[in-house]
Amino acid sequence: MEPVKIMPCLDIKNGKVVKGVNFVDIRDAGDPVENAIYYEKEGADELAFLDIAATLENRKTRLDWVNQVASVIKIPLTVGGGISTLDDIELTLKAGATKISINTAAVYNPELIREAARIFGSERVTVAIDVRRNKGFRSGFEVVVSGGTKPVGKDAIEWAKTCEDLGAGVLLPTSMDGDGTLKGYDLELLSAITGTVTIPVVASGGAGTLEHFYDGAVKGKAQILLAASVFHFRTFTVRQVKEYLKVRGVNVRIEEQ
Repeated sequence: MEPVKIMPCLDIKNGKVVKGVNFVDIRDAGDPVENAIYYEKEGADELAFLDIAATLENRKTRLDWVNQVASVIKIPLTVGGGISTLDDIELTLKAGATKISINTAAVYNPELIREAARIFGSERVTVAIDVRRNKGFRSGFEVVVSGGTKPVGKDAIEWAKTCEDLGAGVLLPTSMDGDGTLKGYDLELLSAITGTVTIPVVASGGAGTLEHFYDGAVKGKAQILLAASVFHFRTFTVRQVKEYLKVRGVNVRIEEQ
């Protein structure tokens, strides 16, 4: 069994790390480079970097921001926000990203997933899926895009399976209902996706206690646990989360300090 990974998430807006609740009520959470250095030192296995305003502002990911973060860490860096073409993917990888994350562009052009996996390798292609609850869909979950502002009429679980079939290497579903609430990952959503696909799934949206991380790994069966608020505002360190998980029998990688 592969160790469960811990992935702090840097949501970037105007060059700063920010954090919101339910995708709104944004507040400042510090400098991305300083945060990246800190998280790697704390034992983070991977880092996510999401240029959260790129799609809404109809622009590309700011590659200078990516390069600044990538140049100070050695752990894998997943970058998303405003990536919509194969050229965007190539430039983002050249800027230092280990993996790219596509969301809105993949929904409107699913072939982008297949082509990206073919050219750059599945292991470099993460598909982010923003989800909200909607009883009008068979699974009870609907895909939304453009920073959670636009529903697209797709069942989230069916879309997750389609993404795997097209060649995605990782799925990153985020529950809009749980985002930033600190009330725990949406285990129903997570379990539905991990029970449908075989590729790694990232738990995202709502981690607020150490127990939530355990639930994400054990009940939700996520291979990667992403969090932002609890790390940015120093509620817990990455090391504290890993030590808690290890005590409770979850396989995690802890380096000696």
